[in-house]
Amino acid sequence: MTGLKPPPLRNDCFALPAGVEWTPVDAALEMLRDRLGPTTGTETRPVAQALGAVLAADAVALRASPPQANSAVDGYGFAGAVPEGAHVMPLEQGRAAAGVPFDGVLPTGHALRVLTGAALPEGVETVILEEDVTLGDGEVAFRGPLKRGANTRKAGEDVAAGAVVLREGRRLTPADLALLASVGIAEVAVRATLRVAILSTGDELTEPGAEAGPGQIYDANRPMLCALVQRLGYRVCDMGRVPDDRASLRATLDRAAAEADVILTSGGASAGDEDHVSALLREAGAMQEWRIALKPGRPLALGLWQGKPVFGLPGNPVAALVCSLVFARPAMAVLAGETWSAPQGYDVPAGFEKRKKPGRREYLRARIREGRVEVFASEGSGRVSGLSWAEGLVEIGDEACHIRPGDPVRFIPYGSFGL
Repeated sequence: MTGLKPPPLRNDCFALPAGVEWTPVDAALEMLRDRLGPTTGTETRPVAQALGAVLAADAVALRASPPQANSAVDGYGFAGAVPEGAHVMPLEQGRAAAGVPFDGVLPTGHALRVLTGAALPEGVETVILEEDVTLGDGEVAFRGPLKRGANTRKAGEDVAAGAVVLREGRRLTPADLALLASVGIAEVAVRATLRVAILSTGDELTEPGAEAGPGQIYDANRPMLCALVQRLGYRVCDMGRVPDDRASLRATLDRAAAEADVILTSGGASAGDEDHVSALLREAGAMQEWRIALKPGRPLALGLWQGKPVFGLPGNPVAALVCSLVFARPAMAVLAGETWSAPQGYDVPAGFEKRKKPGRREYLRARIREGRVEVFASEGSGRVSGLSWAEGLVEIGDEACHIRPGDPVRFIPYGSFGL
């Protein structure tokens, strides 16, 4: 007898190892938020070509919007307010239309034909709808009361000249382009597109469509991660598949660091004999945290390779996607120049029951049906079909809980992650 004693049998691959310090999800996210910053350069683009770009500086209105007071309706304009009762006003010759202003000053007590969007000429402060007017021979009749300024828009009531309309770090949307154009901005300073290197590791991987040998599986992570990066608006640098060989992985990481701003790997992020990603990051002296209190996805390596951030994602596709959405997505946004943002979640009644032990954040593949959240039948990280089945994730906090049907749970749609 050697005196060597085995550990107690727990038969739980998700049990937290005794004596190991685990990093809570929020602590890991705070570390990323505090330590990362923009890594891309800046460039100038025409507004029409800036969709999806990240502002590198505040955008300031070059002129007010609207630039001058104008009519909100088709009708008849006059000065001041009118009290309750019937009113008749002489109708001035001419009209004010959008882009064709009235050339003159409207006398007090007179009315002028005014169309929607027309700049209000001097002497016009109020507009009455044409549907509320009886048109006669050179005069109009209508009833009050009507307040001064009714049915008009003030100059600069939307945006004042010199105001900041969009802040640095905003990813530009179609609506943003309309806003920029409306205040006279033709060009904006934006961040260059973030370049993301993606590689899969493992002797067991082969390319979809190729003949799979004994013990081999198709590489599902790389097409998923490439598509995710493209959907988020970044440029993909596909580094391919790397075997379980430390020299090959080192060479590929060197190439990725030369070509990209950030590196995503999948597989090899734990502490096994063939987990070369975490081993190389430790060897480089840039391994930050990897025991994240998260399910699925605890073998997550966070580090630097030649100054470039590396996210060593788990090899299981479900864990790889969850870790990408929870950690890599907000981190890449900051690297791209965006402000840090948490995904928007919603409290929805549960359509399932679950008991959870304390100590780890959990994410379940989920979707909403008939006003309730249902979760995928299996929580196994290898069940790729659950990712396609789901429309988002249910987030369950670090504490112990017993969720019963009807209890509120936090559902985060895939759209909240930018998918």
